Amino acid sequence: MGLMTTPVLTAVAWPYANGPRHIGHVSGFGVPSDVFSRYQRMVGNDVLMVSGTDEHGTPLLVQADKEGMNVHDLADRYNRVIVNDLAGLGLSYDLFTRTTTRNHYAVVQEMFRNVAKNGYLVTKKTTGAISPSTGRTLPDRYIEGTCPICGYDGARGDQCDNCGNQLDPADLINPVSKINGETPKFVETEHWFLDLPALADTLGDWLRERKDWRPNVLKFSLNLLDDIKPRAMSRDIDWGIPIPIEGWQERNDKRLYVWFDAVVGYLSASIEWAYRIGDPDAWRKWWNNPEALSYYFMGKDNITFHSQIWPAELLAYNGQGSKGGDRGMLGELNLPTEVVSSEYLTMSGSKFSSSRGVVIYVKDFLKEFGPDALRYFIAVAGPENQDTDFTWDEYVRRTNSELANEWGNLVNRTVSMAYKNFGQIPTPGTLTEADMELHRRADEAFQVVGANLARSHFKAGITEAMRYVADANRYIAAQEPWKIAKEVKAGGAAAPEAEDRLATVLHTALQAVQDANTLMTPFIPNASQKIFEQLGGDGVWAAQPVIHEVVDDMPVAPVGAGVPAAGREYPVIMGDYASELASWERHDITPGTPLSKPQPIFHKLDPELGETGPEWAPVQH
Repeated sequence: MGLMTTPVLTAVAWPYANGPRHIGHVSGFGVPSDVFSRYQRMVGNDVLMVSGTDEHGTPLLVQADKEGMNVHDLADRYNRVIVNDLAGLGLSYDLFTRTTTRNHYAVVQEMFRNVAKNGYLVTKKTTGAISPSTGRTLPDRYIEGTCPICGYDGARGDQCDNCGNQLDPADLINPVSKINGETPKFVETEHWFLDLPALADTLGDWLRERKDWRPNVLKFSLNLLDDIKPRAMSRDIDWGIPIPIEGWQERNDKRLYVWFDAVVGYLSASIEWAYRIGDPDAWRKWWNNPEALSYYFMGKDNITFHSQIWPAELLAYNGQGSKGGDRGMLGELNLPTEVVSSEYLTMSGSKFSSSRGVVIYVKDFLKEFGPDALRYFIAVAGPENQDTDFTWDEYVRRTNSELANEWGNLVNRTVSMAYKNFGQIPTPGTLTEADMELHRRADEAFQVVGANLARSHFKAGITEAMRYVADANRYIAAQEPWKIAKEVKAGGAAAPEAEDRLATVLHTALQAVQDANTLMTPFIPNASQKIFEQLGGDGVWAAQPVIHEVVDDMPVAPVGAGVPAAGREYPVIMGDYASELASWERHDITPGTPLSKPQPIFHKLDPELGETGPEWAPVQH
């Protein structure tokens, strides 16, 4: 390990707390960000992985109405459900929190005040949509119609998912409310707008310096600059963070736009994490330090907020747009190093969507299959660069042929043979060319897999790790240790030489299992811990997240109507990842380490499952 460690912020999209998570969600943000973070920790970097539940905005109010409950209680319920889902998947958050904490309100308000003071937030009169029957504001995303730019039929009022352009609901052709189907009424209202044009030049310069981004993300982001307009950062709604400006903050009918508040969560969660570990300034290492790197993980529908809106807010806070300005009390804040966006995981061509009833919930999946096969599937067949269809058929095929037959079988037969013949890791004799070749392949695999993971190429990374597993299986097939074992048993003059060769082959094969297991650790940490133990290892190889109950007790002073009360309890995900034993290098196995009879790690699935699906998510014919 080098002594120079780089601070790496893994900023993970905030899941929306209006329902449990489905596998489409976690394939976009959850698993890729965790594979990346675990790899970065293994190479010795100082990782801070943060996120939380996003709990403001209209969809939560609509859901609360539908369920006939208070919006706070609804947020509490789904926050807990989501915390359990993500911890169950083994996602190694340093802090997973929520947007309804007093600290989050205070950090968002500090950002807003300084951006406004620097002149990048301005008020102006605009047209808003209201529902004629209830008089409530209809948020942009609850209005659907035909896109005025590309003619797509299901465009939302905030953006068209087909052509990617940002829209205004008033621009839609034949707009209707998604809540009740009525035609919205457009009325005049006053809002705060982020002056994106005053930040466009700096934003453009910054984007053009980005060299490593996924090409689709960079191209999309640069295209947004062509038609950049001020964007509303407040809403006519009574659920959200108050606008911290005299004359606005006590109003019950105006709140900050949920997207102004959600992206600030990466920063507020880092600040809360520092408080929770008892070192309140620790977050600055990732946010004020120009050497720090930050990677933002999300699905493609959120690119605009992370490659345009959030960087613009950071530049405005730092006073770095065309109007100049002073930085606020949080200091000069770092912009994203990279926006790592993935496409959609679909199911039979239809986007996973709880509203459309096409859904496989994480909780059900974990209960029946555990985290490893799902994490493996997302890494090897997930929507990294294009929409990918999840089918039970493909899930069963990959679980059985790759995880169970290739990797599981390599572990099982190697440890079994060594246990049966020696009861421990044997001491090798002289290595042949074939033995040395497998060791060389391991060195190469570490290079190739590592280079891919450093650049968020997860599919290429796991494919190379599995290629090494195949090489190890081929080595065993060629060396035929079971034949050598028979010669040892037969006794006679050749037996000592055969025993020496058997020890060498099994030692080489066990070392290959150890190496492959290290390569697989970022992808399937839960299984890697068990395999480490089967090789006679002791202690925590791959750390798992832990859910803690905490109290909202930070010494902060958010202002305005409807600020959350201090002292509320909520669950967070944290973890002690620094002391885990896994590191990104070959760990030499120790001859003489006792072995026990292995239990299979991966269980084969009934092929019929591929045709029917499980009861809780049957295949639709």
